[in-house]
Amino acid sequence: MVFRFLIRYLANNEHLVQKLSESYPMRRAAQLVVRVMFHGKNFIEENRLHEKLTPEQFKTLMRDIAENFQKQIKQTQENLQRKMKQ
Repeated sequence: MVFRFLIRYLANNEHLVQKLSESYPMRRAAQLVVRVMFHGKNFIEENRLHEKLTPEQFKTLMRDIAENFQKQIKQTQENLQRKMKQ
């Protein structure tokens, strides 16, 4: 309950949201998301996967991509933690 209130307060704080949006990590994360979206779209269009895949196959492909992306994020976090300890 308290956590939900705190998140709602922080999300509705315009000054905080503005500062966060101007920070390097948030800008970089947004750039990466857009990059992944455009590369994925181009990959699908170039290989004509939208014509070949059934909806179930497409869901499986997207799930695999999302899992791979999460693994890469976790690996990057671990690498950063190791570097910070050194």
